[in-house]
Amino acid sequence: MVVSLDQRGCGRSRPLASEDVARLRTNTTQGLIRDLERLRQHVGVGEWLVVGLSWGSTLALAYAEEHPHRVTEIVLGAVTTTSRSEVEWITQDLRHLFPREWDEFARASGARQGERLIDAYYERITDPDPAVRAAAAHAWCVWEDAHVSLAPSSRPDPRFEDEATRLLLATLVIHNWKHAAFVDPPGIVGALERIAHIPAVLVHGRLDVSSVLSVPWELHKRWPASRLVIVDDEGHFGPTISDTVTAAIAEFARPATGHNPE
Repeated sequence: MVVSLDQRGCGRSRPLASEDVARLRTNTTQGLIRDLERLRQHVGVGEWLVVGLSWGSTLALAYAEEHPHRVTEIVLGAVTTTSRSEVEWITQDLRHLFPREWDEFARASGARQGERLIDAYYERITDPDPAVRAAAAHAWCVWEDAHVSLAPSSRPDPRFEDEATRLLLATLVIHNWKHAAFVDPPGIVGALERIAHIPAVLVHGRLDVSSVLSVPWELHKRWPASRLVIVDDEGHFGPTISDTVTAAIAEFARPATGHNPE
């Protein structure tokens, strides 16, 4: 059985985060973890294999650390932990790789002297003026397309062509990034001992410069039961990453004959 859900504020979940920013205060990682637990109980599953991609990998890790006895295996792709340093890397430090695009991104933020760009964008994406929010979402998604990958095959995300989709994605990403995924110290990496015994496969593209390879590398070093698969010629996503994630899920889903994680 495969169980999936639309997280709070997106997909078929209502209200959408972009339509009711006042409710963003309840859209936290802790709230999402409670949602996952309610879903697990609702479908009558005692334990499950947890899968997450990109932001979903942050949520999967946070959930597993909160409920390790409910997780049998973990499969992650485009691995992130949404730490403050990762947010600073994407919103500030990547200017060294994409200086022209970053200058436009910074200019559109309207950040005051000394203000973090993520804070400036949060102010704009929650502004009561729809035009201010729409402009912030557009600038944010242009930057997303710029930095997501160094892979030659990387193309602009077609979802960003739709104004409502841009606004929804930017609202949720900025919200979670501003708050560093609402994960308290010592953070996901600092609490990894809670899940160090759980078999896991981490799949990451070497050309992914937005979610840098050092993140899954540090996780893998601290996670004895994990295996790290590096895809040399792909970035944040790609067919090989997708196939590798699918194969890892299938491998874990086979009847146990004495599992020996690498």
